[in-house]
Amino acid sequence: MRIGPYHLSTPLILAPMAGVTDRPFRQLCRELGAGMAVSEMVSSNSLLWGSEKTRRRADHRGEDEPRSVQIMGADPQMMADAARFNVANGAQIIDINMGCPAKKVCNVQAGSALLRDEALVGRILNAVVGAVDVPVTLKIRTGWDRESRNGVEIARIAENAGIQALAIHGRTRADGYSGDAEYDTIAAIKSVLTIPVFANGDITTPEKARQVLDATGADAVMIGRAAQGRPWIFREMEHFLRTGERLPEPSLAEIRDILLGHLNNLYAFYGEYTGVRMARKHISWYSKGQRHGAAFRQAVNREDSAEQQRQMVDEFFNRLIADGEMAA
Repeated sequence: MRIGPYHLSTPLILAPMAGVTDRPFRQLCRELGAGMAVSEMVSSNSLLWGSEKTRRRADHRGEDEPRSVQIMGADPQMMADAARFNVANGAQIIDINMGCPAKKVCNVQAGSALLRDEALVGRILNAVVGAVDVPVTLKIRTGWDRESRNGVEIARIAENAGIQALAIHGRTRADGYSGDAEYDTIAAIKSVLTIPVFANGDITTPEKARQVLDATGADAVMIGRAAQGRPWIFREMEHFLRTGERLPEPSLAEIRDILLGHLNNLYAFYGEYTGVRMARKHISWYSKGQRHGAAFRQAVNREDSAEQQRQMVDEFFNRLIADGEMAA
């Protein structure tokens, strides 16, 4: 599958997630089988571009191609400016956020709130596509609520504006993350488009990835929450899609090593103070479901030192490994 000049090595894409898909996590998911990883969303408000947070989000050093950056806003000219700013800082694909359901985003008429104004959607898409010479993609939901599902109309507007791929989270904004994803709606949208479509929502296993691709006709699946604490889900999905067989689960030793490598990259990227704090949620996700995980999380979340945090992770997994060997 291609997006403009870029060939995706697998039909598996890491979804943009605020506070999660930073450069260390994107690089890790790419190493473990994601064909593309989309950045956290960057505001179109130029007053924020000088902030440390935005500078980090615009840092793509060492990332594999294609480097996709998501922008968020509601003003066509500001969105065009944001697209130019991010391309100048290394973005090779610009992704437009019209899917975020968060209240603070919708309250400024951005994210999925834009789905209520199809004319404005068209103006934003035309402005961004016309502003840059890189591919522009779009992420949407199926509509604002179940009484106003207009995903098909938005998709047609997008393709006519020159959008080169469309990601669809199979829920309305009103649904949030509850209920089942609407794969039938994604299939209906795919049926009217010639550009690639990415199906998103509730894709948590290799078997589900296969089912969703078959049910929707989508060209790729986009994985979000299922990759939190399980970045190897991409290699599992890639192997299953290619062979129809399940890869064995990673060993505790491999999970430990992946997590320790992830922590080291977080400390290097953010510095110790912020890195330790960013690491806490990842440690929680990786340790979810492990024996004595709750007590471990309670203890490790009190640590402020990178060295101590790393040591506690190492000791926790080594104990699990030793206990497993004794049980065997």
